[in-house]
Amino acid sequence: MPKLKREEARATDFVESLDRGLRLLQMFGTISGPATLSDLARVAELPRATARRILFTLAHGGFVSTDGKLFTLTPHVLTLAASYLRSSQVVTVLQPVLDRIATSAQEISSLAVLDGDEVVFVARGSPARVFSAGLDIGYRLPAFCTSVGRAMLGQFENAELAARLAAMRREAVTPYTVTDPKKLLAAIGADRKKGYSLVDREAEPHFRSISVPVRRYDNVIVAAVNMGAHVDRVSTSELIERFLPLLQSGAEEAGKRLL
Repeated sequence: MPKLKREEARATDFVESLDRGLRLLQMFGTISGPATLSDLARVAELPRATARRILFTLAHGGFVSTDGKLFTLTPHVLTLAASYLRSSQVVTVLQPVLDRIATSAQEISSLAVLDGDEVVFVARGSPARVFSAGLDIGYRLPAFCTSVGRAMLGQFENAELAARLAAMRREAVTPYTVTDPKKLLAAIGADRKKGYSLVDREAEPHFRSISVPVRRYDNVIVAAVNMGAHVDRVSTSELIERFLPLLQSGAEEAGKRLL
């Protein structure tokens, strides 16, 4: 199909009302607690009347509850996330791998995917403990300063990677966060050659982690698996000597089963 006709088809297939509804749904995450119609319309950059129609449509579907003045999300929204997790081959294949890695190391292991300039954690494995703290499923972090993010950003050639780094927001999260695009380009390039990424206190002030990319059958990077710990408990040398082999073997095993 000629390029112009493809663009025309995309424009014809675009449903603006659905796009606005999804955007408004996402805006709940930017407001703490119940929100007014005016608040949601403002953050979604929508006319108040449009936002009102969307909110009452979402309420009809069970995704939003309201007392007539304030609006809140309902647990029914989680069915959207559950649909992703059930349908994701990456999560299905990696979950038992994460569980085994976590049990072997007695530490939490996590799986993340790249979403624009951020990483999203979509699965985790925990050792058999009564309580274990870690990154929750759905948690998002900037890609440039996380080990999972750098492991996945390594899939891009240097020219494209440099352009992506220059365009993304690179705000320091801790005193150790590297924000200079040239230094980041060099770091990610070095990680690409090593086959893993180790980030020390750049994403969280007292946390270090190590990650390896997960490649499917055609060598395309589709995710990254990681393990990390508080700096007082685990040294960088232990991350490499004890955790890295587990992550590498798990990623290699999973890659053979990913289509």
